[in-house]
Amino acid sequence: MINQVGQIMLYVHNQDESLKFWTEQVGFVVISETDTGQGMKWFEIAPSKEAQTSIILHNKDLIAKMQPELNLGTPSLMFFTEDLDKLYQDFTENNITVGEVVNMPSGRVFNFADREENYFAVMERN
Repeated sequence: MINQVGQIMLYVHNQDESLKFWTEQVGFVVISETDTGQGMKWFEIAPSKEAQTSIILHNKDLIAKMQPELNLGTPSLMFFTEDLDKLYQDFTENNITVGEVVNMPSGRVFNFADREENYFAVMERN
């Protein structure tokens, strides 16, 4: 039986820029860095060191060459926050592209884009 989502693979063209976006602008922390010494490296990031689910930033171009059968599209990710207005303001002040706050049946939500124009969503959850 599966009991949790462990890691989400996010394939990006520029790992270093993506890492800066997630850590410097969004506020995630680096859980680990792995470099095989053979041209392959990845970064594990999460909202906090205690988070149970993390995101792995992989080199999209390298993975495409190694495993062309993989779907390298951006996953549709929904993040949760307890204070949507504060997060929206923080993202705006950190020059993150954000969409409008929308009232959905399940709660208020907005989307945001990383530096490669991949879009993600954030929903208010108490």
